[in-house]
Amino acid sequence: HRGPRGPVEPIGDIGDRHSLEFHIAEFLEWSAVRGFADTTIVTRKRELDRLHRWLAERGVTRTAEVTKPMMDRYQRWLFHYRKANGQPLTFLTQKNRLMPLRTFFSWATRTNRILYNPAADIELPRVEHRLPAAVLTATEVETVMCGPDLDDPLGVRDRAILELFYATGIRRAEMLRVRLFDFDFERRALSIRQGKGKRDRTVPVTERAMAWVLRYLTDVRPRLVMEPDPGWLFLTFDGEPLSPHTMSYIARRYVTAADVGKTGSCHLFRHTLATLLLEAGVDIRWIQALLGHANLTSTQIYTRVSVSALGAIVDAAHPGAANHRNRDRGLDSDELGDDPGFPDPVEAAALLAALEAEGDLEHDDHDLADEPGGDPDDVTAAGGRGAKTTLGWAQGRNRSAPT
Repeated sequence: HRGPRGPVEPIGDIGDRHSLEFHIAEFLEWSAVRGFADTTIVTRKRELDRLHRWLAERGVTRTAEVTKPMMDRYQRWLFHYRKANGQPLTFLTQKNRLMPLRTFFSWATRTNRILYNPAADIELPRVEHRLPAAVLTATEVETVMCGPDLDDPLGVRDRAILELFYATGIRRAEMLRVRLFDFDFERRALSIRQGKGKRDRTVPVTERAMAWVLRYLTDVRPRLVMEPDPGWLFLTFDGEPLSPHTMSYIARRYVTAADVGKTGSCHLFRHTLATLLLEAGVDIRWIQALLGHANLTSTQIYTRVSVSALGAIVDAAHPGAANHRNRDRGLDSDELGDDPGFPDPVEAAALLAALEAEGDLEHDDHDLADEPGGDPDDVTAAGGRGAKTTLGWAQGRNRSAPT
């Protein structure tokens, strides 16, 4: 259970114009003015506050007091840090915790807050490229889908959530932002507003997933919503939008209950969708367009992909596209690509590795409140949990218990 969090006490003297606290606040305002995404700003604040607490424990509260040896020692601290389960931070997590620090000190140097950049020589760790640890088969997905109790209104809501994750492969953050007017029921399409990288895209929705969404909208949502209607698609029992934690809890709950020998949450369905479409021979470019990847090979195809054509591909190859088995394995190469049976192994591996990296970032959301502990130069730090920091101008979400 994670209830609402109260305001976080500032570290140091916010009135001291040379303090880290003051400069961090200025940097976050600078980031907001220049149009950085709220998630980016929240991430920057979280990691800067983490460093600030670590430095304050060592008597450093002013930006100009931070030195290169201190930053080197902090990087070693991250390397030796152990979470509550005894596991170290992945190199991707370490990299993501260091990058905002480099950006902050670079900004502080350029704007003459400090004379030199103590983070200039930080060498980011090399990130391993791993394939997804767990992917469901089409049969296992159907087992998971049978989990929700359809006699319970919230069970219908949960089924609609699972079906939409599986049908579209959208990210958890994108699912949380879906509003009623984002659906085009006639074209069976869903508009993703300001997805990762502040990019919009439109994805097709399978017939079966759309049927469950319509059932939820007709039979359940009117019983949950409270006036004025906030417009969010999925709501809690008290009419509030779902929080990231609650969304993950819902997905993880049914995956665990299905007892298929695999674990995962929202991102597991994204992994599964990409893998099953690859196995069905769908061209890698279509999958990239569906998932909204912008930095993989052949992404220039995005400007030429139509949602109707993409929808036809998904309907033909997706195992859960309809309530009956109507998949056509005999698609020709014009629809699925030049070699439908054998996707390029390099591009396929890059796609799956990118999905795994995204999953790591989503998983890190459950450890955002890890507090710096002891110094690894003396002892190995033990994982602990503290209060999550929040950003004043970033819109918060309901932190109520999972329903």
